[in-house]
Amino acid sequence: MIDPLYVISGFFVGVLVGQTGVGGGSLMTPLLVLVFGLNPAVAVGTDLLYASATKSVGTLVHGFNRTVDWAVVRRLATGSVPASIATLAVMAVWNAAEHGQRTISVVLGFMLLLTAASLLFQRAFFALVEPIQTRVTQRGTVALTVAVGAALGVLVTFTSVGAGALGVTALLLLYPRARMAVIVGSDIAHAVPLTLVAGLGHLAMGSINWPLLVSLLCGSVPGIVLGSQMAIRVPEHVLRPVMATVLIVVGVRLVF
Repeated sequence: MIDPLYVISGFFVGVLVGQTGVGGGSLMTPLLVLVFGLNPAVAVGTDLLYASATKSVGTLVHGFNRTVDWAVVRRLATGSVPASIATLAVMAVWNAAEHGQRTISVVLGFMLLLTAASLLFQRAFFALVEPIQTRVTQRGTVALTVAVGAALGVLVTFTSVGAGALGVTALLLLYPRARMAVIVGSDIAHAVPLTLVAGLGHLAMGSINWPLLVSLLCGSVPGIVLGSQMAIRVPEHVLRPVMATVLIVVGVRLVF
């Protein structure tokens, strides 16, 4: 049965994701945990399949527009998919759905604070590491891309957060000459196999709420369309601090 409250929540998050480009995990999972009181493991698992479905559509659009670097996607997935499977194995042995609720909430909170920092201080961070970028060889870039994928695999599987703002920030550092549209498209394309593998793992552990997933998708699809149109009219320098502020407030609430 479709729940109107979840549909509204999916629409709200879809609008914000369309405006900011930040993945739904930064918004949806905290909303499900703090507002609707869901078990954090169930919230993460459901959000992962939700993200996989929505970002599949985004990948089709970017692929059609030729704004996906499939070589970069393969490098990221080479690290992220095995890391996700390993993380799922640890969570299954640990029985995270039953024993890890508090741990997941705290790690999720810290991930939101890290995402907020990446939004607020991205340019300053780029300026700081720019001298190092010139020394990295092509082989080093490939190795670092795989390592970034592995880190994202662990973080996204455990919290559903990180594939958006953190992934884009990392790719901008590793591929400074790439067009922004290609960076975003490649990040979205990589999120599909990662969130699908992680989501199926959570499904195997019983951490998926199917009625909730359907309700969220019913709201998020039109929300993303509307948000994308609004983003054309709302300046990025206004959106980024607003989004970062929301993530800081929610992150602090989850940690403390």
